[in-house]
Amino acid sequence: MKSSQSCLNRLLCAVLVLCVSPIWAADTNSTADHSKFEQLQKEFETGPEVTKACLECHTEAAKQLHKTSHWTWAFENQLTGQTLGKKNVLNNFCVATATNWPRCTSCHIGYGWKDDSFDLSSEQNVDCLVCHDTTGTYKKFPTGAGHPNYEPKKWPPKKGKLRQPPDLQKVAQSVGKPGRSNCGACHFYGGGGDGVKHGHLDSSMHKPNRATDVHMDNEGLNFSCQTCHTTGGHEIAGSRYTPKPSDERGVVIPGQKDQNRATCESCHGSAAHGEEANPKLNSHTDKVACVTCHVPKFARGGRKTKMWWDWSTAGQKGADGKPLVKKKDGYAVYHFKKGDFTWEENVIPEYYWFDGEVRYTLFGEQIDDSGVVPINSIQGSYEDPDSRIWPFKVMRGKQPYDTKNKILGVPHLFGKDPDAFWKSFDWGRALKAGLMARGKEFSGEYGFVETEYFWPITHMVAPKENALGCADCHARNGRLVGVSGFYMPGRDRNETLDLIGWLMVLGTLGGVSVHGLGRMVSKKRRNS
Repeated sequence: MKSSQSCLNRLLCAVLVLCVSPIWAADTNSTADHSKFEQLQKEFETGPEVTKACLECHTEAAKQLHKTSHWTWAFENQLTGQTLGKKNVLNNFCVATATNWPRCTSCHIGYGWKDDSFDLSSEQNVDCLVCHDTTGTYKKFPTGAGHPNYEPKKWPPKKGKLRQPPDLQKVAQSVGKPGRSNCGACHFYGGGGDGVKHGHLDSSMHKPNRATDVHMDNEGLNFSCQTCHTTGGHEIAGSRYTPKPSDERGVVIPGQKDQNRATCESCHGSAAHGEEANPKLNSHTDKVACVTCHVPKFARGGRKTKMWWDWSTAGQKGADGKPLVKKKDGYAVYHFKKGDFTWEENVIPEYYWFDGEVRYTLFGEQIDDSGVVPINSIQGSYEDPDSRIWPFKVMRGKQPYDTKNKILGVPHLFGKDPDAFWKSFDWGRALKAGLMARGKEFSGEYGFVETEYFWPITHMVAPKENALGCADCHARNGRLVGVSGFYMPGRDRNETLDLIGWLMVLGTLGGVSVHGLGRMVSKKRRNS
């Protein structure tokens, strides 16, 4: 029965690939040549001018985008009741977006979010080009509040490199469906650099090989992001705030109402392994997530990911009196603006039970500073039928907090004003300004507390030949040594079970011996 189901799943998966592929490959056969559009036959001075022209035909596009968390940077978690999103949550990378808007919003799909007065209802503020540029020449300026630079400008500052502005007319006339690089412009470089934040998304995913990601393999299936992160009305499937630990819908077929394919099961089903595979594999899917075996390591595309960030050491100068920067293997391990870092590649994930519920330590929430403070906490257990064992990147570090009020700090880092940390290197001023901007008073006393942040690993899916084997987990010190709540053969010892097992072995041997002896005696009697 399972074999038949597996064959059916494979057939459906093949059909889905054939059905889905034209969606991302259809740009070359587009029915619209934007270079012929009258609205785009002019020189554009700014991004919003381009948007205005786009909206003359795509009348509903901005209205649709305004409803998405990509635009609002806000998310209401129905499961926990928490208000999340980039503009609300804290993290242990650059800590918070508040008061640092022009730097952070270089990854927002809009123009001009430089402070709290940004108009989220403005249609012309939507940046169409950042997702639909196909020339690869359109880039937001890192400190431009979402705008590209409209005239030649130096970046990085004081380095003498001149960054040319994009040809907005050419870009506007060349728009198409989003490609991997459009999404990657932000998602590969989140947290301040290549591979910093996610660990399973970095620049190696522009053109990964089969070993790095079997689905996005540039010479193979070559999936785009939208192949799994299906879209409709500019809403994109999949969310790290509400990830699905398991998907009971089975294979999603064309015509089905819910076309969300941002889960493994939506293409592969829950019995994905074929007849040639060990039958035990399919019986594991009720407790083990697909990515647990199929993402054996992350940051394995040749780029390292940041695993530790210590803000407490920021602000140091070298013996020469100049701001200190230390590098190792091409990666900054200390930067005077940000402190100490640890980078790793080919990282073995940490494994935990996970039921999809993620609770955040919200801004202003009192913390227990006697131990490690969780930026977020994951829920799940063996007893819960909806839980699966999942792989995680756990980002750790030290960040500032108000030691008297017991709340995590919101440092004002970026800006030319004297309160900005990267201007004054005065934590007291930076924390006071940041907390005041969020409506909180600063006690004037601060310290640094260790934090941890859980990131579910879902990308860099390895082909079956590189997936984990039985011995990787069923061993005394295997991958799942820290996952509790159940007995695992090969990992755990139970004297009662061991005794029963040995009794069964001895009983079997005894039974076979008695049976063989009986047959020998019987044969001898018949011959006599």
